Amino acid sequence: MGLAAWPCWKTIANAPGNLGPNKVIRMSACISVTDLVKRYDTPAGPLDILDRISIDVDAGQNLAVVGPSGSGKSTFLHILGTLDEPTSGTVLLMDRNPFELNERKLAAFRSEHIGFVFQEHHLLPQLTARENVLIPAVARGNAGEQAVERAKQLLERVGLGKRIDHRPGQLSGGERQRVAVARALMNGPRILLADEPTGSLDHANSSDLGRMLLDLQKSDGLALICVTHNDELAGWFDRQVRLESGRFAEL
Repeated sequence: MGLAAWPCWKTIANAPGNLGPNKVIRMSACISVTDLVKRYDTPAGPLDILDRISIDVDAGQNLAVVGPSGSGKSTFLHILGTLDEPTSGTVLLMDRNPFELNERKLAAFRSEHIGFVFQEHHLLPQLTARENVLIPAVARGNAGEQAVERAKQLLERVGLGKRIDHRPGQLSGGERQRVAVARALMNGPRILLADEPTGSLDHANSSDLGRMLLDLQKSDGLALICVTHNDELAGWFDRQVRLESGRFAEL
């Protein structure tokens, strides 16, 4: 899929002035966060986990978020994934505020635009690799022949072309996480969110998975945000920010 097909980008045919013909210009960020606050009420008073943070991530960009345990990294990612709501501030995804949608429309928005990769693969043990990858399509009522073929192609892209009919118990830890990555891409999301995707892997598998994630992100032009404690993995990203005391610092 070319950039022109993406809501974050626009192709201007026969544009006047310095743009020239068929130039691609950025309309807005795929992810735009402004003054985001996440606050919890505690017996000791309000606790701000996220304190007025702002950041933009465009299509084709990747960002690593690092920081100490309990700093709010996963909370930030869950809000971006619409699994949690902000206390205040604005989150725009694909130029829309998803928190203005009703529950049904929000679920459809999430399914269409956002892919998740978590530390644990969360594969269903009774299903094959291809059947696990198909789950997002089944949830959308779109599991026909095209979807089955796409699942096969995605597994081939992550290096599991010969493991399509294997169940999770027949796969290594690294292979199971590769299936999880393929599943996250099944519905063709514009945004990919990864929460400690290499946290359960050894160094070799961690390196392989990290490089594969970035290769897929760049080839598909996705906006990728990854939360990680892995300094080596974070160093491969184009941008890195540290989250501490509720605020971001660019590294």
